[in-house]
Amino acid sequence: MTDPKLSAVQTRMFQAKAERKLSFEDIGKAMECNEVYAASIFYGQAKPSKHEVQKLCEILNIPTNHLVEEMGEHFYPSRGGLMSMPPTDPTLYRFIEMIQVFGYPLKAIIHEKFGDGIMSAIDFKANVDKIEDPKGDRVKITLDGKFLPYKKW
Repeated sequence: MTDPKLSAVQTRMFQAKAERKLSFEDIGKAMECNEVYAASIFYGQAKPSKHEVQKLCEILNIPTNHLVEEMGEHFYPSRGGLMSMPPTDPTLYRFIEMIQVFGYPLKAIIHEKFGDGIMSAIDFKANVDKIEDPKGDRVKITLDGKFLPYKKW
């Protein structure tokens, strides 16, 4: 899936992924990283290392200079801003709905267990798993962020 706010190089990355019938899991394994991190590179939300750019070019069979020009050492992501708010895509909208319904309960439990602070989205990992169930397969999303306490001064 591509987004109209993606650059020409990012769109080409998605085309190459589709042409090679690769999943983000395949790409992540080949790059020796998590599939969510690999996908975030495609959307310009992560800063790949020089080695990761070279490896991704090999996997996608894209000339290295194309990715280096856009995602080389000079590149720092402008994170977020890929979609309108609220999102119109049903899957993305459900994430907003989950926060609207369960955001305060999750926040309260974080505070009970850790104290006054937040879960980092910088020191962070995410995983998506498919759980097979006879009543219908389930999506399991794990968000794993470092706890950052608010400082007092």
